[in-house]
Order: sequence, then C-alpha cells, then structure tokens
Amino acid sequence: MSPQPSHNGQHVRRVVLPSGRAIEVVYFETLGGEAAAATPGAERLRDLHICPECDRDLVYPVEWEETPPTHWEVLLRCPNCEWSEVDTFDQPTVDRFDEKLDIGTEILIRDLKRLQQANMEDEISRFVAALDADAILPEDFTV
Repeated sequence: MSPQPSHNGQHVRRVVLPSGRAIEVVYFETLGGEAAAATPGAERLRDLHICPECDRDLVYPVEWEETPPTHWEVLLRCPNCEWSEVDTFDQPTVDRFDEKLDIGTEILIRDLKRLQQANMEDEISRFVAALDADAILPEDFTV
C-alpha cells in the first residue's frame, strides 16, 4: 500500500485486498484537511464496528496496517450485507474499535461455553437414559 505523488491536493494509494485484487483509493487532502482545520472538533466520532450500510454492529477488520505516525489503514467488512471499505483512521478511533472487538470476543466465548455446557448436559441425559434402558452393551466399547 504505497502512496503515489500528490496532484491538486489529492493522493492515490494502491491497495491489494486479501483476494489478490488491487484497487486504487483516492484521498482528497483539501476536503479533509481544510474542512477539519476550519471547524475545530469537526472530526466526527465513528464507531467502526457499526456498518454504515445496514446499521448492524458486526463489522470486523480484515487487515490493519499502521500508517505512521498516528493513523491506521484498515480494511473493514460487514458479514451481514457484504459491505467493505478501506480507510485511514486515527489512533483513538482504532482503540475504540479494538475495545469493541475485545467485548465481542468475550461475548462469543461466554456464549460458546454456555452452548458447550448445554450440549454436554444433553449428551449426559441421553447416555443415562440409554444406561437405564440397558441399551448400552459391552460391545459398544470395543475397538
């Protein structure tokens, strides 16, 4: 992902996606730089985990790459609507996203443990019922 020379306040980055497909992303410096400089605090907070297309909180990073000194270029993807985007974000935005990802991971792990527990209880109940019905024979355990 290398920036190309600036022309008329813009620069182009060539991005190679995981599929191998290459795209060019055009950044217009004058729009972002002058607008943000003209209005202090104008940079709106963006929750990267929320899809701008379908509003679901399922967006995850496919790739991250640090763009020194203070930003990250991130390829985002929503599995719900297949939206994806490559963009550059500041460190606080990426930190908030990382926290949301950690919370999501904890929720998934907690749900997985509950599912494992429920499955194990079900298997034990069926095994006990089979023992009570004399449906399990010694031949069932031979190799």
